[in-house]
Amino acid sequence: MIGARTLILGSAASLIALSGAQAADLPVKAKAVEYVRICSLYGAGFFYIPGTDTCIKIGGYLRADVTFNGGAHGTPAWSGDLGQQNRYRDYFVARSRMALTVDTRTATEYGVVRTFGQGDFQFNNIGGGSANPTLPFSSNSLSTAGGGYVAVEYLFIQFAGFTFGKSASAYSTPWQGFPGNINSNLLGGQNTDTGVNNIQYTAEFGNGVSASIGLDDPTVWERTAVYNLSIPSAIGANGTGSNAYAGVHAPDIVGRIRVDQAWGLFQLSAAAHEVNGSYNTLGAGAAPNALSEISGHPESKWGGAVMAALQIKNIPTGAGDDIKLDVSYAKGATKYVISTSGSSPNFAMFGDSGFGYQSVGFGATTDGVYFPGAAGTGGIALTTAWGVRGAFNHNWNPYWSTSLFGSYAAVRYDGGADDNLLGAGTTTAKGAYCNAFAASHAGQTGVASAAGTYSCNPDFNVSQLGVVTRWTPVKNLTFSGEVQWFHLDQKMSGSSVFTATAPKPNALYEFKDQDTVLLQFRAQRNF
Repeated sequence: MIGARTLILGSAASLIALSGAQAADLPVKAKAVEYVRICSLYGAGFFYIPGTDTCIKIGGYLRADVTFNGGAHGTPAWSGDLGQQNRYRDYFVARSRMALTVDTRTATEYGVVRTFGQGDFQFNNIGGGSANPTLPFSSNSLSTAGGGYVAVEYLFIQFAGFTFGKSASAYSTPWQGFPGNINSNLLGGQNTDTGVNNIQYTAEFGNGVSASIGLDDPTVWERTAVYNLSIPSAIGANGTGSNAYAGVHAPDIVGRIRVDQAWGLFQLSAAAHEVNGSYNTLGAGAAPNALSEISGHPESKWGGAVMAALQIKNIPTGAGDDIKLDVSYAKGATKYVISTSGSSPNFAMFGDSGFGYQSVGFGATTDGVYFPGAAGTGGIALTTAWGVRGAFNHNWNPYWSTSLFGSYAAVRYDGGADDNLLGAGTTTAKGAYCNAFAASHAGQTGVASAAGTYSCNPDFNVSQLGVVTRWTPVKNLTFSGEVQWFHLDQKMSGSSVFTATAPKPNALYEFKDQDTVLLQFRAQRNF
């Protein structure tokens, strides 16, 4: 009995030992490693950088555009070969771009610390055989066959209400120059959609009320041109002159007050802008166009701009529909009204004529002009500009939407009605401009000539009207088609013989308002 019990207990002990050994040989499940941890603090798409408390989001878009009778950014045919409608112009131009954005945010005791950057990898077809080439951003940009270029948009740091770097101006509206359009050239207000180097501070007061103040570098987005009208032939054949702006001496001082509510947005903005000329001419006996430190320079002047903006949401026409509108006024800060990326446009458009070789319309965009010497005051006469632009945006259904947009802008030079007559006086901007214009146009010594009769007035208006329809078959993929009409209402009248920019010949041209229409298509995928 004792032997049987000993045998049973021994067998059980052996089985327990054997099972323990087998269990020790089984693999143990490892602790899960969290390679990507979602960050839900700042919206969709953010995740934690491994090993840190910083959230990051990588995004961007890929866009393909083609424009007929316009520039790559939807620029109307208002100057250059397109404005002349000559044989060098491209009937269409294409652009492909991929934008990459990196957004990082970290919660701290001072609030969120944010960095943001966007780079554009882009290729443009701009026409290599142009007689008057215009590159998309600067003369150093390369867009040749098989090539392209990289452009930098936003690059900034935000900390405790401050923003440092390249960002939208504190003056700007949230929609910038795009209340409903896809083209980059809707005039009538300010635009810094690719960023301006600045320092700014924003204070939030609660209930959607905020205020911002900043210092902007005016070099790219906020300066047009200053003309020295005492230089012989200061105004060229196309009604524009060489830029006599001095270097940047002071930043633009900008600010805004904004109210954001469920019904929409209301904003008031203001800016102060310095206008300064380089040098006066040396005067009689000196070489033409001679500029020297001993000839002195005009006194700098401060100009500025103001803007009121309004957005109305949830209008009765449909869910998500809205109206966006902004109104601007500027004195010596014309870029806040005639605003495009890079330099503001000077308008030179040619078309059919009732008599003479062709018709022509001019528009010179400046912040101011000066005319030193005995016949002039020597000071800078600031240019006045005002404008309005806006859009009605309607959603037909979740897949289709349409925007109707438009703008109107005016540029005015100081002077009375008598200054429309050449030689009536040169103490005003208008009179000085017209004398310089006369000196640049063959056969014109006054208002009458055997070659033609004209009345000089550099003032002009520009207006735009367009419609864009978008189709979004799937989320974040949109196809757009936009048509835009542009009108130049120039104030010159009569006709004049002059040599326009080649290949236009020396001929009799009639001064006349001009029109053009462009068509743009876009495919864009956001990610």
